[in-house]
Amino acid sequence: MFGGNAAMAFRTLEINLDSVIRSPRQHRGGLEAYVHRPEFRHVLYSVPWKYSTCYMASKNFLALKNVAESMDIENDPYVLFLRGTLAKTPPGPERTRLDQKLSKTILKTNSYTHKGIKDLYSAAHDICYDLGPWAADWYIQRVVEFALENASPYSDITTAWQSREKAYLIDHLKRIDITPVSCEPEAIENGISDKLRVLLRTLEEEKERAESFNELYSGILFVTRRDAVLALAAVLEYHPRMSDQESFRVGCLLGSSDSSHRTSFLDITRKIPRQPQAETLDEFRSGEKNLIIATAVAEEGLDIQACGNVIRWDAPSNMASWAQSRGRARRKRSTFVLMFEGGIDDAHIAQFEQLERDMVALYDTERKAIKRPPPVPSETDDEFEVCEFKVESTGALLTLQAAVSHLNHFCSVLPNSRHTSLVPLYDIDPPDLPEGWHEGQQGIPAYQGPFGCTLTLPKVLPRELRVYTVERKYPSKRLAYQHVAFQAYLELYKTGLLNDHLLPLTSVVEPKLEEEIKNMLKDIEKRDGTASVTSQLNPWLPSSDQEDWWSTEIAVEGLPSLTLLTRIKIPALGADELPTRGETWSRKSVPLVPEDLTAAQESTRRLFWSLYGSRMQWPRLDFAYLFTLNTDPDAGTWLPRRSWAMKREETAGAERVHFVNAEAFASEHGYPTDLTWVREGRFFGKLYRFVGWHHEKLTEEEEAEICARPMYSRFEEVRVTYPLLAVELLPQRSNFLLPLPTSNATPKQLFLLAKYPSVELLSPAECEYSQIIPSILRRLETAMIVRSLRTTLFPRAPLAKIPSPFLTTAVTAPVSEDPTNYQRLETLGDAVLKFIVALNLIATKPFWHEGYLTRRKDHVVANSSLAKEAIRRSTFRWIIRTRFSPRRFKPLYLTLEQPIVAPADPVEEANEANDEPVVGGGKTRKEVEELSTKMLADVVESLIGAAYLHGGFDLGVSCAQLFGLGLEWRALPECVEMALSRVEHTDQVSTQLNNVELMLGYTFRKKLLLVESLTHASYQYDDRTVSYERMEFLGDALLDMIVADFLYKYPGKTYPPHDIHIRKSAVVNTHFLAYICLRTSIDVDASMPGPNPRGKIVMQSKTNTIHLFQCLQHSSSVILEDQKLTSHRYDKVKDEIEAALTTGEVFPWAALTRLQAPKIFSDMIESLIGAVYLDSRGDMDTVKTLLWKLGVLTHLDRIIRDDVHVLHPVSRLSVWAARQQKEIKYAYTEGKGKVICTINVEGRDPVSAHAQKRGHASQEEARFAAAEKAISVWQVVEEGRRSRSGEDLEGVSSQKMRL
Repeated sequence: MFGGNAAMAFRTLEINLDSVIRSPRQHRGGLEAYVHRPEFRHVLYSVPWKYSTCYMASKNFLALKNVAESMDIENDPYVLFLRGTLAKTPPGPERTRLDQKLSKTILKTNSYTHKGIKDLYSAAHDICYDLGPWAADWYIQRVVEFALENASPYSDITTAWQSREKAYLIDHLKRIDITPVSCEPEAIENGISDKLRVLLRTLEEEKERAESFNELYSGILFVTRRDAVLALAAVLEYHPRMSDQESFRVGCLLGSSDSSHRTSFLDITRKIPRQPQAETLDEFRSGEKNLIIATAVAEEGLDIQACGNVIRWDAPSNMASWAQSRGRARRKRSTFVLMFEGGIDDAHIAQFEQLERDMVALYDTERKAIKRPPPVPSETDDEFEVCEFKVESTGALLTLQAAVSHLNHFCSVLPNSRHTSLVPLYDIDPPDLPEGWHEGQQGIPAYQGPFGCTLTLPKVLPRELRVYTVERKYPSKRLAYQHVAFQAYLELYKTGLLNDHLLPLTSVVEPKLEEEIKNMLKDIEKRDGTASVTSQLNPWLPSSDQEDWWSTEIAVEGLPSLTLLTRIKIPALGADELPTRGETWSRKSVPLVPEDLTAAQESTRRLFWSLYGSRMQWPRLDFAYLFTLNTDPDAGTWLPRRSWAMKREETAGAERVHFVNAEAFASEHGYPTDLTWVREGRFFGKLYRFVGWHHEKLTEEEEAEICARPMYSRFEEVRVTYPLLAVELLPQRSNFLLPLPTSNATPKQLFLLAKYPSVELLSPAECEYSQIIPSILRRLETAMIVRSLRTTLFPRAPLAKIPSPFLTTAVTAPVSEDPTNYQRLETLGDAVLKFIVALNLIATKPFWHEGYLTRRKDHVVANSSLAKEAIRRSTFRWIIRTRFSPRRFKPLYLTLEQPIVAPADPVEEANEANDEPVVGGGKTRKEVEELSTKMLADVVESLIGAAYLHGGFDLGVSCAQLFGLGLEWRALPECVEMALSRVEHTDQVSTQLNNVELMLGYTFRKKLLLVESLTHASYQYDDRTVSYERMEFLGDALLDMIVADFLYKYPGKTYPPHDIHIRKSAVVNTHFLAYICLRTSIDVDASMPGPNPRGKIVMQSKTNTIHLFQCLQHSSSVILEDQKLTSHRYDKVKDEIEAALTTGEVFPWAALTRLQAPKIFSDMIESLIGAVYLDSRGDMDTVKTLLWKLGVLTHLDRIIRDDVHVLHPVSRLSVWAARQQKEIKYAYTEGKGKVICTINVEGRDPVSAHAQKRGHASQEEARFAAAEKAISVWQVVEEGRRSRSGEDLEGVSSQKMRL
């Protein structure tokens, strides 16, 4: 890093980082009090042997050498594979690459197996020279044993197609004649190097020195090579001077990197240490271990507390390594020891100390910011090396030197899978080796230039952006690479795949607002939050101070009509908006005279008081709505009774005119039988329905029971007098918008003493209206809110024609507890939105790969984005979220008890600025409230769902367009035509693709759509299309949409969102779609002429089965191997899966998981769905026919009809455990090539199941199988299973209110 010149290194760092290097200024004294500079020491060792002959004393190395020298590259499985592939590859760029790869593999002998043996050979040779022959023998023995003990110990490092190479390598490891190492003290002592003896002596001295200060020894030994760490640890473990437990307790740190790109055989040494790194560090900190042997991983980045001794086995390669390793010795009286080979003088050692002093002086000095000096022209610069592109708005600069690394980074962030590496392919012109060199293997002709180059980018990009060529004119290969990379990267920027910082788009939303979008995306990842909004629209409050009253007549079957007086005009409501059967109409009236107004107010109070008076004040009459009965048939009876009561109670509280003592009333009016309600005591005691007068004497026991009731406990000498009041309890006041529950139970009749209860002065009609008016008001309020929404948010056709029941459902939140809410519509609208967004992106972003498309779609449909648009359009004003409960009903008054000054509504101000009409008049009772962003987002999606239900996708797009969501919306037919316009017409497709058409039962018009849907990114032989990822992106959204729609509209079923979700998940998950792909096949005639038993040539009948997955176009042997393995697993479980899907009661989750199918199988199904949709010009019926043909809808239909249990077994078990209030624990063990999952629940016997070990997927398979087994063994039953049919909650065919 420093190159011997600290000042120059500092200058370079500061320029590159645009920074200034300084040491800490604050709390420096405290820092220095706890950090101590170690004492520097060095030790010398001698090397008595030569590198070339040191191995002669190592028997295991000699055995390894014999095997290595016997290997022939021509017999290597990789070379044989390349030769076989080359023979089948047609002429073209891919054949040229294969030819070069084969020639270079033979030339360099760097196949996986040859390189593995060579790496082991080189590592053992270095260990033998550095540590001695005993260490080399131990290392070879341990590595070979570890490889042979594990059938595939490095399967997580290398790809699956290398299984033959692994077997070939293991076979050669078995040929190594291993001599077991001796652990006798004499053998170890005679077999180690002088350097190792010096190390042992130094460790003993350092330990003795620490103990002389009454301190425990703790040290770190830094080693460059990973294999040397293992060998050193073994020597310290077995050497007699070190093996004492009271001496050194050793741990190893090798780093935790587990990159999937590593393919070296010796990477298995990372698995040799038994103890995880975290445990080693914890034990070192606690003192259980006092010596750590570590690679550079411990120099920086790990939290290792200061120790007393640091030893460098290898000299530090630069000043940074010196400073970082030495800095680990920060304890008082600590030491830092370097080991040097004999012959190193003090002057050389002093160089490190001088460099450190220079560095300290530099960062202790106050330094000013460094200005970037102008580039100094190089004498070698020429016309080919000067090439730059600058984005003026940001200053971002693309140089020739940076183009290759930038392009590598761009490809590294493309959507990827393990089946192919998405990297730029550079084909140098001319090739490094002559074509066919691997056949003759002659000398390599010298070529000095000029060079050209062809660059091919991954197939996930459109072909217009995939291939770039520079002609053969550059003096070096490096320049050819740089120029073609520069050209490609510049084109990617011009096409919009890079932002103005010349980096891959991170938000793919609006490149000009990159930073703002990044922040917005962070919000999307958070849990649902809240937004401050104004409260729900209150349609009853007038918008002006004018005292006009509007009259609305309400007709209820079986009751006299009711006049509703309001300060606002109730709009003319359609039949689907009315709260009752009949009609409502409004007319403007003259201002009410005081007498009429007072009469209406008193009538309203009378209707409300019996049931809701406890939340009212008797003097207040300024109701927002007034009610009067028209032609009450019992008015002539009850008006005199009220007049009598007023005269009788004129000295009592004014409230008493609403009720009167029952005994006095009966005495005055002759025990009338038309009473309605009787109240226990006065004021707001329990209310009963009057049944009649009871004159017959009761038994003594019955009379005693009456007198003992709590209601009479405050009276003295309670006596039973006749007649008694026969009454029944009023039923619980219910929401009359909901269907009344049916009950066959006979109401219990009670007897009350007439002396104590009160009689409510209400006629039968008034009692009926008293109960149903809150429900009428709620329905009218809802209808007016929806009407306001329609005229304000959807003022123009066709959105304005969405039926009111749909809109009512769409804006009603579950918290309102209304008969209908938006949850089902939101589930449908979510699927509709995702699909129309996906199709719009496919049409308008032809150059975007699947990664950009997915991120953009996720942003559009994210709750934060939808909530933002809902707030912008003031949608929250119309969300019906106030809970309606008649038991808690309180009438609305026009005036508040205390004036409240409402804050300015920011939304209304925004509307004024945008010329948007402001909805609602007057102030709300609560001006600002916190509303869940999820609720806001859900309402947007439910409105889209309502639009789709009424007018299909065209209306759904119109609704989405209303909210904007950052897209330039186009109708779906236009999107389809835009996508098709970029597809060339061709009839040149392979026969196997024609077979796919037969499997699907669909013939493509645009054959290239079929080609694209079956082309993997690894396929290099057809440049007419991109790979299938874009089509899979569309098909995924389309499949979700169709399945959600199918479940939503299924006849006789009204699934709640949870049930829609779990059923949809059953048929759109990766495992199920992989099964569909595996079972889809066709039989083709393969008859061939051949001799019969008599020797005559005849046509011999034969049929071949071609499977859909075999028609995937790819160039990956990894995929080929995966297809074989998955097909083999499918053959084992297909009957079990088919039986469960056709006749089983439980969905076969575990059996499907046992397929262990890679994602490419499900991707094929989804990409074909997308291709058929586009090719059929957006014909949904054609796509549904395809899904019936494939079996997706067939199995879904059966799941619905037979009510199959589809809840995931792990989820079912979790739900059951939660209801049992028990904790469920999953434990995993491995052994004999299996993964075993054991489920433990308190009070139950453990249940275990296993799966063959094949990586993480095997753990998932074992968990599913164990869960299913536990459900069976423990007899888990789904308690309270939801109704699968339900009632029609959407209100489209809503039943009439029972009033």
